[in-house]
Amino acid sequence: MSSTTRETPTIAELVDSAVEGPLPLRITAYDGSKTGPDSASRTVHIANHRAVSYLATAPGDLGMARAYTTGDLVLEGVHPGDPYDVIVDLERLHFRRPDPRLILDLARVLGPRGLTPPPPPPQESLPRWRRVTEGLRHSFTRDREAIHHHYDVSNRFYELVLGPSMAYTCAVFPDRESGLDAAQENKYRLVFDKLALKPGDHLLDIGCGWGGMVRYAARRGVRATGVTLSREQATWAQEAIEREGLGDLASVSFDDYRNVTQTGFDAISSIGITEHIGVQNYPDYFRWMLAHVKEGGLVLNHCITRPDNRPKSTGAFIDRYIFPDGELTGSGRIITTMQDVGFEVLHEENLREHYAMTLAGWCDNLVKNWDQCVEQVGEGTARVWGLYLAGSRRGFERNVVQLHQVLAARLDQSRLPQVPLRPWWSA
Repeated sequence: MSSTTRETPTIAELVDSAVEGPLPLRITAYDGSKTGPDSASRTVHIANHRAVSYLATAPGDLGMARAYTTGDLVLEGVHPGDPYDVIVDLERLHFRRPDPRLILDLARVLGPRGLTPPPPPPQESLPRWRRVTEGLRHSFTRDREAIHHHYDVSNRFYELVLGPSMAYTCAVFPDRESGLDAAQENKYRLVFDKLALKPGDHLLDIGCGWGGMVRYAARRGVRATGVTLSREQATWAQEAIEREGLGDLASVSFDDYRNVTQTGFDAISSIGITEHIGVQNYPDYFRWMLAHVKEGGLVLNHCITRPDNRPKSTGAFIDRYIFPDGELTGSGRIITTMQDVGFEVLHEENLREHYAMTLAGWCDNLVKNWDQCVEQVGEGTARVWGLYLAGSRRGFERNVVQLHQVLAARLDQSRLPQVPLRPWWSA
């Protein structure tokens, strides 16, 4: 009785075994094998043994992100600052459930240790105490660590990517021909107008970033206080305040909003912080805002949302590389919680398409300033940012995520009605 020993498969054969349906792009590998359509306009090159280990031990976006970040997975003919076109192609890539034969073939190609996950790149973060109660997960210390991971990369890097506005939230484009900086200024104008701010008012901006909203308000005679959990943001923002001569009206401090003791603010803006709060903590968050805005005062919550209100993970790549502990939910959950704690919700709008355009602008800046960005943060981190910005753009285009502004008031029972008849702002 004779037996034949099956030959070790090529990398291309492994790919064909792992993928269901036709490949949307060309795949080449370090062993010289290739697969996928010859006519494909884009090629993904599997550069080495470690790339296969990353892909095999963490199937899906995490394995691909690891291999791409380290340079083990190469997107040929695509600028790493904007891999948008490849991301669109990969939407049509579907993996089969691994069967024993595929696992055996992988073991033969990778060797006895090949199915042990290689160490992840240094850009990956897995916060301690991952499986803990919500309260511990969003403790002061842990929130500060999560914010530090993403926002304290390099102020110069953010200047190169975000542009002069230093606004790291969704812009509001007056039209599709408007530039990114003008659209960011228009976003601050819209928030300012929705909050019906006037000279002499006092605004609290929670999670103020580099102080864009604080400085916009101060230029118009509003006293503005900002807090951020990023030390680098606070330093940059306070220096910008002094450069503009706004120190008598504006201030930004490195602190947790929960440490703010002053109450009676005329208005509160929360622009891009709710994503970091934790959905289970929404009642406490909005209750805190209700207690710190004056009766008759307005609050505006601006944050990334989902198109539904069902619990869903942000995904391994976003959680480990971009926003550790970040959570998203639908605008319905946000509005319901605001109403339940006592706010009157006056208005909401979805700016989803505006965020897709904003992200395209940031990718353009990353491509244009690529060499300087790499000099600031290293090529691996710059690659992560290109992947993150282009992938997020596609998510907003496909309605995987949205961006909602919700305007609400703390009613003053002694002088109803106190809110101006709408509209008092223009879209």
